[in-house]
Parts: sequence; C-alpha cells; structure tokens
Amino acid sequence: MLNRKLWFREGPGKARPIGPKTSPFVLAPPDSTPVPIRDGGKILFINQYYWPDHASTAQHLTDLAESLAARGYECHVLCAMSRYKPGDPAPPAEEVRNGVFIHRAPATSLGRKSTLARMTDYLSFYARAVVKALRLPRFDAVVTLTTPPIIGLVGSMLRKLKGSAHVCWSMDLHPDASVALKRMSPTNPVVKGLARLGDAVLRGADRVVVLGPYMADRILAKGVRADRVVEIPVWSRKDEVHPVRHAANPLRKRLGFTNELVCMYSGNLGLAHSFDEFLAAAKALRDRRDVAFVFIGGGPRLAEVQTAKERDGLDNVRILDYVPREELHLSLSAADVHLISMRPEMTGIVVPGKLYGVMAAARPALFVGPAHCESADLVRRSGGGFTVPYGDADGVVRAIERLRGDRNLGRQMGEKGRQAFLASHEMRTCCHQWLELTRGLLASPRSAPAATPVVRLDGVV
Repeated sequence: MLNRKLWFREGPGKARPIGPKTSPFVLAPPDSTPVPIRDGGKILFINQYYWPDHASTAQHLTDLAESLAARGYECHVLCAMSRYKPGDPAPPAEEVRNGVFIHRAPATSLGRKSTLARMTDYLSFYARAVVKALRLPRFDAVVTLTTPPIIGLVGSMLRKLKGSAHVCWSMDLHPDASVALKRMSPTNPVVKGLARLGDAVLRGADRVVVLGPYMADRILAKGVRADRVVEIPVWSRKDEVHPVRHAANPLRKRLGFTNELVCMYSGNLGLAHSFDEFLAAAKALRDRRDVAFVFIGGGPRLAEVQTAKERDGLDNVRILDYVPREELHLSLSAADVHLISMRPEMTGIVVPGKLYGVMAAARPALFVGPAHCESADLVRRSGGGFTVPYGDADGVVRAIERLRGDRNLGRQMGEKGRQAFLASHEMRTCCHQWLELTRGLLASPRSAPAATPVVRLDGVV
C-alpha cells in the first residue's frame, strides 16, 4: 500500500511549504476524480543522448524507457545518431532494444571542448529532431529532457499539433546555468528571449518533473502551476552498482592500490562543479603515501585538473577515462571516499546525480558546496558522509585525514548511505513514481481541471 500524506497548494504559482526540503516525492494527480489505472499507451522520449552513450541523461532515460516498456507501454526514443564522446562509432538510425523503439537523427559530434562546439551539436540535433518528430505518428505523451536546452519546444509543438500530453523532465535549467556561471549576461536580448521561451515551455507543459525541492522552488518562481510540478529524483541501480570488497575488486588491483585511502571523483568534470578544494587537498597531502586521488571521466574542466597535476607535481593524482557502465560497480567500489562538488550559485539549477551511485556502492561521500541543496541535505540526513563549505580546502583535508585514521568510520558512513539509497533512490523506487505519473496522466483527459491537493508519496508498493 502507498502511504500518502496530503499537502495543499494555494493556487497557480503559489504554495504553502510542503514540508522539509528533504521530501523527495511530490505527485500532482491530473484531476480530483478517481480514475481507473491502466498500463499501456504510446510515449515518445526526446533527448540528444540515449543508449549506448554514457551521459547521465542517456543512462537514466534508458532505464526509464525500458522500465515503462516492460510495463506494457509502447516506448519510442528520438535521439541523436552522434555520440556524447567524439570518436565513438555511430549506432544505427533505427533499432529496437529491450522493447524500446529507438529513432536516431543525424547530428554533428564535435563534443564539449568549447561553447561553439556544443552549440553546433545542439542546433544540428534540434533541426533534425523537429523534422523527425513531425514525421512520427501521434503519441499519447511526449517526454522531453533538457539536452539540448529548450528541446521541450518540440514537445510543446507536438502538444499543440497532435494533442499529445507533454512532460518536461528538468534535468537542469537553461539558460539559468549559463547566467549563474556568468557565461551569459541576463540583460543580453538573446539570453532574455531564450529564458522567456524556456519558461513558456515549462508553463505550458502538462507536468514538469524536477529532481528535488530546490529545483522545484526555481520552477515555481517561473510561474509554473504548483499542481503540475512533480518531484522525482534520478537514481542508481542496485543490480548494477553494489559494494565490492577491496580484496575482491580486480579493478582496484589493476590500478595498483593496496592500503591507500583512495579519494575518487567519478563522472563529468563540468562547469557547475568545483575542483580547487580537491586539488588543494591533493597538494597538501602529496607527501602522504597512504592517500591517493583519482579523477575518472571527462568534461570541460578536465584540463584544469591535468594542468594542476603537472604544474604542482601531484604524483598522488591519477586521471583516468570513463569506465564502461558494466564495470561501474568495480570503479565506484575501488574508492574509499567519493568527492562530489557543486558551485553554490547552481543550487536548484543542477542536482549532481553521482551521489546515488556512491551511496549504492556503500562508500562515504565528501560533498563540497552550499550548506543547503539536494545533495548536502541528503548526505547529512543519511549520515553517509561529510559536507564541507564551498572554498574550504582545509575542511576537505580534515575529512580525508579523519577517514584515513578511522577506516571503520568510512564503512559505517557507506552503509548508512546505502540504506538511504535503497529506501528512496534506487531505480525501481524512482521508476515506480514515473509509472504512477504516467498512469494518471494518460488515464484522464488533458482538459480535465487541475487538482488542488498535492500527494506526497512516502513509499512504494
């Protein structure tokens, strides 16, 4: 049985507090009249990346589409034929995998080495996606993610022209991110126009799925109706990421680690993150043979890490490429503590999903960033690691030295994190929330009046 609590909204764009910022799930039913639950319907997902890409959005979209396909929905994905990592071979234009119909549009694959390269990739996919989406048959619902930015406009178009329900899955907010990072000026007419267009897409969607309560606050501030906002976090998979003892971990052995405390950053080294604190800690601890730093992944800030390693002679820092998804449990388990960061100005704009894989691997997290955001709140609430203020390199060093001196503390924190992960951030739990959302959205007409109550789901069947 679902354990439900009711929270009431006061009207479009306004809401009373819905409880603490730690509440992970909020579902808004499509109307106040009970409707029959049925599985089945045609859903189109639109995002630049999908399997076999290793981008976070690709992995989560793959999990969700295959999960809904297994429940009887006819799931289609419209994505780019190009790859997140330049140079990888292009997959076929059409194929079916695990019950999901994949439609790939040709697009450039210049990568993330510059803003111009990214914009070229975005625009090339956008142009082809519009044409391909119009040629596809009508779908009961269209779910758009946020790569490229404002791809939700295609969902708005299909909603108007074909009558499909539209769900915006807000993985991050644009151009909010670029403005917050001062890469774009909020007074620039083009930026203002893009912001107004993006906000209009969100306001016109039937549902907006956000990753947490701080992101929900930003969405509400854009004028999105509160009864259309749904909180569903992203996830990791317990069958894919699970703890592996160091003695039984072949990857840790191949890397040559024995008793060192391995401090790992795994994933995209993006502009939203901060690395100065970790590199300063590596410099402070470079004479300690029992502490090692490992950066696994790529991204626009990888060059900064490489430069610091060479400039400061950081032999205790190793930089590795992404590992295949099937080896992620070995990679994440090879660490003794995971480094996660977020710049304070990105609160509510992005939510680092790497924390959930860390928790799944039963390893403690060391989060550097704002005192209050989805990640910091979860680390504190679960007891699964340390939170350190943005800019506090000494705090990072103290946390690492504490873990080095008390290995049992790290194990206890890791186990607490895993228990919290199993309770609320495992794939089955989160995809169940999507199933509930999809059932409600497709089971009643889109023209039905919006409900006033908001249902918080504290558990799953």
